Amino acid sequence: MSLYSALYAGVSGLSAQSSAMATVADNITNINTVGYKSTESQFSTLVTDGRAKTNYSAGGVAAVPVSMVSKQGLLQASGSNTDLAIDGGGFFVTRSSIDGTGDVAFTRAGSFKPDEEGFMRNAAGLYLYGWRLDAQGQYTNTGSLNQLQPVRVSDLTGTAVPTSRLQMRANLQSTTTAHVGAYTAGDMATGTVTPDFTRSFDIYDSQGGAHRVTMAYLKTGANKWASEIYAQPATDVTATNGVLASGAVNFNPDGSLDKATSSAALFGPLNVTWSNSAASVPITLALGDNGGINGLTQFGSESALISSNVDGGKLGNLSSVEISKTGEVSATFDDGTTRSVFQLPIATFQNPDGLTRLSGNAYTISKQSGGMTLNQPGSLGAGGIAAGSLEASTVDLASEFTNMIRFQRAYSASSKIITTVDDMLREVSDLKR
Repeated sequence: MSLYSALYAGVSGLSAQSSAMATVADNITNINTVGYKSTESQFSTLVTDGRAKTNYSAGGVAAVPVSMVSKQGLLQASGSNTDLAIDGGGFFVTRSSIDGTGDVAFTRAGSFKPDEEGFMRNAAGLYLYGWRLDAQGQYTNTGSLNQLQPVRVSDLTGTAVPTSRLQMRANLQSTTTAHVGAYTAGDMATGTVTPDFTRSFDIYDSQGGAHRVTMAYLKTGANKWASEIYAQPATDVTATNGVLASGAVNFNPDGSLDKATSSAALFGPLNVTWSNSAASVPITLALGDNGGINGLTQFGSESALISSNVDGGKLGNLSSVEISKTGEVSATFDDGTTRSVFQLPIATFQNPDGLTRLSGNAYTISKQSGGMTLNQPGSLGAGGIAAGSLEASTVDLASEFTNMIRFQRAYSASSKIITTVDDMLREVSDLKR
C-alpha cells in the first residue's frame, strides 16, 4: 500500500532534516575554531521503483554531509610569530606524538606554540613536523613522511654551529705599486713577503672554537693580484704553513672582478682540517660575481673592507623563532645569531574535499582524497605560509541561521506527513465498522 511508503518517506524526511540540523549545530559551535571548514548538507532522493506507471511508492530523502575543506578562510593577524596560516592550498603535517609513531593528521589549524619541552604543538595537541636542515641549510625531499621530524628549536641552546659561509666586499687600490721580485705561494703566510692588504676573520669549528683566518692580497701587475688565505697561527690547521688556498685574483679594466680568469680555489668552497680534530664543513666564499662589483673590486680609492659577514659560532639562549613565507624556520639567539633549523612542508591532495575528518580539526587520507604530495610552501600548488596569522573559520553565521529555519520547517512538514498518513490509515481501519 502506498500509504505505508508515504509513512516511511516522512520518517526519512525527519531523519534527513535532523541530520542537516546537526551540521548547522556543528558549524555554529565552531564559528571561532581556527581553520575550521564548514560542512554543508546536500539532499539525495530515495526511489523505490522508478518504472512505476500507475501505483506510486514513495522513497523519501537522504542527507549527504559535504565538508568544504578546499574553501579558503579569512587570514587574521595574530600576536604570536609561531601562529601560522596557509595562504592557498594544502595542509600542515602533524602527528599525535613526538616519537614519529603517532597517527599522521593534516590540518590548517596553525595555532602552534612551544610545549614544556619546546616542541611546536597546536591547540588540539598535534605536533608540527618538518624537514630538519643540515649545517649547510639543505634538506632532501623524498616525499616520505618518515623523513620528517617534530619541529623543535630549543634544543639548539648551548650548542655550536660551524662556519659555512664567509662574505666579504672589499676594494683593492688600483694605484698600488706592483710587487717587484720573486714571489712564491705561501710567502705572505710565512711573512717572507708583506701583503698590500689583509683582513682577518674569526672562523668557528663544529665545537664552537674560534680560529683566526686571514685573507691577504699582493699586487703583481696591472689588474693582477696574488692572494692567500691562511690560518693564524698556522698550527691551527694541518695545511703547510697554514695556507688554506692561494692563487691569482684578476680584474677587468673597469675595476670589476674578472672571476673567470682568477684562481677557482680562492672562491670556495674552502675545506679546512683543524688540528684540534674538531669537525668542520665546507666554507662558501662569497667574494663577488664575475664582472660584478658586489665583492672584490679594484678602484682608485684606498684599499679597505667595505662589509663582511661570517656565520657560525656558539649559540646562546633562544630569543625568538621566525618562519618565512616559504616555510623556513629560523631561530634567533640573544647574541644576534640566526640559524635556519627546519623547512616546513605543505601536503597537497588531488581532492581535499574527500579527506576524512578527525577530531581536533584535522584530516586523514581517504580513497576519495587521492594521494598526498609533499612540497615546499609556494611551489607546485602548495600555498604560502603567513606567519603571525591564523585562518578563520569558514562558517557564515547568517547562512547557518537561514538553514536552521529551512531545516526546522522541513522537519515540521515531514512530521505532518506522518500524522496525515496516520489519519488516513485510521480511516481505513474504521471501514470495518
